Amino acid sequence: MRYNKNSIYAAACIGMAFFGIAFIVMGSVLPALTEKYDLDAIGASSLVTFLPVGVLLGSLIFGPIVDRFGYKNLLVISTLITSLGLEGLSYLEDLDMLRFAIFMVGFGGGILNGETNALVSDIYDGKSRNSRLSFLGIFYGLGALIIPSLLSILSKYYTYEIILRWISIIMALCILYFTLIRFPKAKHSQGFPLKHALNLIKQPALLLFSFVLFFQSGIEGLCNNWSTSFLGQTTTISPENTLFTLTFFILGMVASRLIITYLLHYIKPNIILFTGNFIALSGSILFYYSNTFPIAATALFLIGFGLSGFFPIVLGYIGSLYKEMAGTAIGFALFIALTGNSLLNYLMGFIAEQLGISIFPLFISINIIMQALILLIASKNIHKSIKMN
Repeated sequence: MRYNKNSIYAAACIGMAFFGIAFIVMGSVLPALTEKYDLDAIGASSLVTFLPVGVLLGSLIFGPIVDRFGYKNLLVISTLITSLGLEGLSYLEDLDMLRFAIFMVGFGGGILNGETNALVSDIYDGKSRNSRLSFLGIFYGLGALIIPSLLSILSKYYTYEIILRWISIIMALCILYFTLIRFPKAKHSQGFPLKHALNLIKQPALLLFSFVLFFQSGIEGLCNNWSTSFLGQTTTISPENTLFTLTFFILGMVASRLIITYLLHYIKPNIILFTGNFIALSGSILFYYSNTFPIAATALFLIGFGLSGFFPIVLGYIGSLYKEMAGTAIGFALFIALTGNSLLNYLMGFIAEQLGISIFPLFISINIIMQALILLIASKNIHKSIKMN
């Protein structure tokens, strides 16, 4: 069965934007939920926890499913799950049901993240794969900007419930587009090779690449979750500007991925990654001296700019090395990456309690250096993957 790559790529970009919405939505509506349900800090924290749990589970299970049954049905189902989760956030009154709705948003989003990356890796080869994956990542940033932007602009006229309902309706309408286009056939339609999958996760190259993403995802989570606390407690920057600095982190990632999409046609991916490490490390050092808004915004922009290439390039390597089981391999890598997000954020909380929040820029710098060291160890595997293409 023939398929149109451009149509499929458009579907993947839409799905990635939906993941951006799913991943950011709780941070955007949590203040409103806290007020609506009169939650204390523990109650609010219990709500937030269900989102990453859902994302982790969705990232883990999607791989074997797409390798066995293909992409189309799962893309439809995961979008529907995410849409229904947003509807639940807007309609449900019972807290237990609300937690389940939050889990659904995370679960559907986790599947969308993994399957869209795997899909693009599957339909493109060589330099085109890395370039297309980099451009795909831009749509995560766009999706992540949609929720806070809409809430900020429209909250004067509409409640967050109405805004979420409209977004969920748009998601449901996009399902129609997904059903009308053809997708690649499943690689293992006659049966999933479980033994091969278990051997796959023992591969040194896959483990090394996964732990590069472990630190990448962890650093992203640290910047999103702890930057405002660091700036609020160690500087005189206003609360409004403190929140606004986070926008520069996302803008740095989006701008960098636009540039990387072009550079990957002319520069070796390995050079882009090590250069990115250096830029991000420079940003983390500058962040230590963030006593004014321009410095803080510049520092976060540099960190986001430097780190933006890791997910698309590393997932491209994994897709090329394990093409026959790309979904399973990418799913495993994303599971390790999201685990890093959770563990490093938990570790930062412990360190902040023991040593104070001022240690935050140093902790970021250490993680960037660790990521560079693992990438250095994996460089031979990267070189092999380039030769294979």
